[in-house]
Amino acid sequence: MEPKIAAVYAVLVVIFIIILLLFIRFIHRMLVKRAREKNPESEFHSLNIINRIVNTLTLIFGIFLLSFIFFDESHYKEIGENFRKIFYIGIVSIFSIVFASIVESFFSRMIKRRVSSGEDPTSYKFLRYLSVVTVYFIGLILIALAFPSLRSIAHTAIGGAGVAAIIIGVASQEALSNIVGGVFIIAFRPFKIGDIIRISEELVGTVHDITLRHTVIRNYENKMIVIPNSIINKEKVTNYDLEEKRVCQWIEIGISYDSDIDLAKKIMKEECETHPNIIDVRSNLEIRNNVPKVIVRVIELGNSAVTLRAWAWAWDFSSAFVMKCDLYENIKKRFDREGIEIPFPHRTLVFKDSKVKTEIL
Repeated sequence: MEPKIAAVYAVLVVIFIIILLLFIRFIHRMLVKRAREKNPESEFHSLNIINRIVNTLTLIFGIFLLSFIFFDESHYKEIGENFRKIFYIGIVSIFSIVFASIVESFFSRMIKRRVSSGEDPTSYKFLRYLSVVTVYFIGLILIALAFPSLRSIAHTAIGGAGVAAIIIGVASQEALSNIVGGVFIIAFRPFKIGDIIRISEELVGTVHDITLRHTVIRNYENKMIVIPNSIINKEKVTNYDLEEKRVCQWIEIGISYDSDIDLAKKIMKEECETHPNIIDVRSNLEIRNNVPKVIVRVIELGNSAVTLRAWAWAWDFSSAFVMKCDLYENIKKRFDREGIEIPFPHRTLVFKDSKVKTEIL
């Protein structure tokens, strides 16, 4: 290409690319503005990513056009092939992001509807994660088809036998075990979003989210705890909201052997029955037979204490926890006033010799 023609060609290409970039910027702003009018709280990550991809493809297209100035005709075919490959990857990426955004938007609307109608959104939240990951996985497979060295892997993954082989090959891996664990949680529903669960003495809280990899619970310190699904499936989980929400709270207190057991039981019974969070779970027959609202029994004769236990019922876990704290405090104060001793460890020191021996070093 002659120098003058090449210079004019280069200027025209640069002007064309600049105009194209400005047009893309205008379209992006218009789409963001419309999206913000529909959903002001959204951050528009997908639109921003697509905008960057389109800008990058535009610049690559400009470089491709300018490359004709510096290379002879023998390299045109190779340059065109590389550009088509890059353009294909960009288009697949854009479609993957757009389709994933559509899928996520669809499930988000379904989740909002279920929440507004008071229904459980757990399955829809999990399906949202699963669907988005599936869309991106298919996009990666299509991108792999652009590279000859990866085509065999892509064809294997697309085939049914290939999918089974991949699943079997990585079945022992932690990532897949977490995904399978999440599927089991959704399928068998040991708990759902919003339930209060206990995994251990330290891990107690409300289920905030269930993803492909982990379950998030919010504890009573308002901290988010992220637990891999594979671990949850191995642990014994206590669900305080599964079917029956009422909680039987044990109030256990040890008294000394010298204290009046009947008086201690009477105090515990009275304090439990007068607490505002207590509920009556007796049947009509039990009420007619004068079964106590709160039962207090001796459950252990220990080395230094007689342990009493009261069975007090509350509507839910939170009410039971507050009731337990209040009752321990109220019963302790009543015991102090009524002369009921709560034993504590004593240490008796025995001196064999009355004389104190000293040694000067």
